[in-house]
Amino acid sequence: MRLGKYEIGKTLGHGNFGKVKFAIDFETQQPFAVKELDKTKIIDLNITHQFKREIYTLKLLKHPNIVRLHEVLASKSKIYMVLEYVNGGELFDTISSKGRLSETQGRKIFQQLLDGVSYCHRKGVYHRDLKLENILIDANGNVKITDFGLSALPDHFRDDGLLHTTCGSPNYVAPEVLANRGYDGAASDIWSCGVILFVILTGSLPFDDRNLSVLYHKILKGEIHLPKWLSPGAKNLIRRILDPNPKSRITMASIKMDDWFRKDYHPVYLEDEEDTHMTNEALSFSMHEVPSYLEEKCSESPTTINAFQLIGMSSCLDLSGFFEKEDISERKVRFTTINHSTKEDILKRMEDVVTDMGFLVQKKQRRLKVMREEKGENGMATILSILAEVFEISPSLYGVELRKLNGDLSSYRQLCKILSSDLGIPSSCQDSR
Repeated sequence: MRLGKYEIGKTLGHGNFGKVKFAIDFETQQPFAVKELDKTKIIDLNITHQFKREIYTLKLLKHPNIVRLHEVLASKSKIYMVLEYVNGGELFDTISSKGRLSETQGRKIFQQLLDGVSYCHRKGVYHRDLKLENILIDANGNVKITDFGLSALPDHFRDDGLLHTTCGSPNYVAPEVLANRGYDGAASDIWSCGVILFVILTGSLPFDDRNLSVLYHKILKGEIHLPKWLSPGAKNLIRRILDPNPKSRITMASIKMDDWFRKDYHPVYLEDEEDTHMTNEALSFSMHEVPSYLEEKCSESPTTINAFQLIGMSSCLDLSGFFEKEDISERKVRFTTINHSTKEDILKRMEDVVTDMGFLVQKKQRRLKVMREEKGENGMATILSILAEVFEISPSLYGVELRKLNGDLSSYRQLCKILSSDLGIPSSCQDSR
């Protein structure tokens, strides 16, 4: 079976809403894992927000210890998430087959787990479902955190600065989450990391019982029994992490200063490390970009549309229509053009037109983001912000997509009309939700 540029192979695993399959990009021969989701089941169970959240979150996160999302595709009945292929299996399988790990092995895994989780926190993302099953291990023994369907983003916090949704897996959930009075996402993730550390060093869960009420009572009390053969350093760190009081629980920064943790520690260096927090504005821009599977393009090669993606440009199959509310202010305008020989010519012409209209222009990976300050009827200044992208449909035919990110709808429509008249084929100009 082929899916766009991917050749789909054997099934790697099964989930509640579909399968995970092995895939190869037949142009580059690079392996991928394709998460196949059933649209009907997702809609019937009213859980589109969970998958929407996972896609948004994975778009934001680019770290060697986090599974990378490469692109999202859709057919009439399926959604396909093309993910980084991790061939070492779950950490759960490793512990199940080998039992507990040595402190040296366990420390390396825990260090990488903390690197990935602390990176998420700096970006304003809180996983909320950290457990052995959601930690993959690659062929080199490196950690890859996955499954962000329950993650929290900045707009999930209430006015008190806390999260209030009770979620997570019973054995790994923090006591303050169970208390149902609001909780700090970072502190609850740290607790889950402590449970994982306990399991990989001892081969058993710190809190376990077949009766959920008894299990939750144990978690709320926070009493743990550490084996005598664990080193004093490991015991001390586990106790400080599995502190039932989130206010006195050790922080991420303090864990990274702990002597046991720091042994042979080699933190990951990231080029964008100075961008330590995803602001609401940046998050909003990224979240608008994610659902369209026409976004994930390689900047070193021309942007083209394969047949599978072209089908998805129709309103009934577009992922943006599936994952986003149908709001008239979110509409896109698409038109085709054959008046220019290259995409660069089209982008240059668009830049000239909007500059003459007083717009500021930002170029990014063969896209244009144009902005202009305007005064509304109430005299308040607003920013009209529009994203423009050109797609090669065939060597002589190009598609242009304009999308309003912010600002007045009538001004947006006026600009779309001017650009489509200047560049496009009038009969093909259309609005699409």
